[in-house]
Amino acid sequence: MTQPLRELTPIEARVLGVLVEKQHTVPDTYPLSLNAITAGCNQKTARSPVMSVTEGEVQSAIDGLKRLSLVMEASSSRVTRYEHNLNRVLGVPSQAAALLTVLLLRGPQTVAELRLNAARLHGFADNSSVEAFLDELVARTPALVVKLPCAPGERENRWMHLMCGEVNVEQVAATFARAPGAAPAGELDVLRAEQQRLADEVTQLRAIVEHMAADLGISIDLPSSQN
Repeated sequence: MTQPLRELTPIEARVLGVLVEKQHTVPDTYPLSLNAITAGCNQKTARSPVMSVTEGEVQSAIDGLKRLSLVMEASSSRVTRYEHNLNRVLGVPSQAAALLTVLLLRGPQTVAELRLNAARLHGFADNSSVEAFLDELVARTPALVVKLPCAPGERENRWMHLMCGEVNVEQVAATFARAPGAAPAGELDVLRAEQQRLADEVTQLRAIVEHMAADLGISIDLPSSQN
């Protein structure tokens, strides 16, 4: 990256994260249409915070990301589709891009949570390898992630992206304080990750069926996706 990027808006960050995620999880439908990006932004699973954005808001975010060269229009398609350019613009390897993506989509997470949630984008051998790439992102100028202090009742630090600007790390960390005896969020994330994996498989199968039906000239009426 030759010069620092401006701070992203929350919707721009969500759009960028969706594009990177879907490139790996549903490659048959990538690059994505405006409709698909909007659906990815508004997912109820694997998103924190959950958003409800319009296609107009997403298009504005896409236009802003295009001016930063983080998003490009894909060619050879009757419907305008978009792809990300995150790795090249930021100058980061795929491992670091995977970590940034899950931070953009899911908010602050521990190293263990990051390893779990990034598994569909990159399979990290262990937690130490995750930490090594996080440390590289911290060492950037400006830094792209920050390590939050441990919240009361927590044993592990969380990490947060800085693509939307600097944050009050003490204040953010305090929001993750949990009551004594409460279950760690990581245990629930295992079930959420499996639910999202299955949802992505359904999306991919729907795309294949719709493509085959179009080739055969068959009209089908698939149930609407709840993801």
